[in-house]
Amino acid sequence: MLIPIAQIIGGFILLVWGADRLVAGASALARNLGVSPLVIGLTIVAFGTSAPELVVSGVAAARGNPGLAVGNAIGSNIANIGLILGLTAVVYPLRVESETLKREYPILMLIMVAGFIMAADLELNKTEGWLLLTGLGALLIWMVRFGMRRSTEDPLAKEFDAEIPRDMPTRHAVTWLLVGLIVLPLSSTFLVEGAVFIARNLHVSEAVIGLTIIALGTSLPELAAALTSALRQEDDLAIGNVIGSNMFNILGVLGIAAIVEPIEIDALILRQDFPVMFLFTILLFFMAYGLRGPGRINRRSGILLLVLFFSYQVLIWITATRIPDGLPV
Repeated sequence: MLIPIAQIIGGFILLVWGADRLVAGASALARNLGVSPLVIGLTIVAFGTSAPELVVSGVAAARGNPGLAVGNAIGSNIANIGLILGLTAVVYPLRVESETLKREYPILMLIMVAGFIMAADLELNKTEGWLLLTGLGALLIWMVRFGMRRSTEDPLAKEFDAEIPRDMPTRHAVTWLLVGLIVLPLSSTFLVEGAVFIARNLHVSEAVIGLTIIALGTSLPELAAALTSALRQEDDLAIGNVIGSNMFNILGVLGIAAIVEPIEIDALILRQDFPVMFLFTILLFFMAYGLRGPGRINRRSGILLLVLFFSYQVLIWITATRIPDGLPV
């Protein structure tokens, strides 16, 4: 049991480091090529913080463990709001001012509804996987065009500008980009192997491990980014990274996994975990969307999100232990 645990811990460490190097290299390269900070932030940074989920799910599907991929996508979205924004708001209450973020809320909800409809028959086939990836491509194009139209005075644009490396030579940027692209799949392989071994020894489904341990671990880049942004009083950036990551998780993580191998979805995930994901997203809307001015996620709201998140984690394990071998009912 020690070797799988070491694989998971080592895999997480390499995942976080690899994702950080990938984002730093890609962001610096884009800046050196003259791309605007807002476009970089809305695309490369959001994509980069979701890179662990994307690669882990692709590797899991390729190794014949698609349940891990589904659990990772749904669990990461719940962790991004419940744990990451909850903890961040407790440390530093978040104020939402950017119109850019307010435009992304309905798009996130639309993506989640589409994902739920596709999963309603308890299967994601390759056609649906390609549809999800097509949606991801359309989202990236929209973000690029929208970012190019927005003023450089947009609060989010200023925060992205402060975060993107300024003095990294193109040669170094390319090097770090390649390092990230190599490290991510290697570390994901170690992580998936350890997670599958633990799931089998605990007699729970791989989806349970994906919803809990793997979702928490692959969300570490978002946690680091959100806490750093909050401490620097870059509120919109903290929330924007989470919203962008959640959209990428549904479209990219599930899309890639379904293309690699059609996914059979447990009925329990549809009845329990999808509704929880919708609940957390709706709570985020009410907390962050200011009807008469800037929205605000205060410490009380942050505590509520944390309590709900950890209650959900307990629910997962209680449910898993009541169902033999983690099988759906």
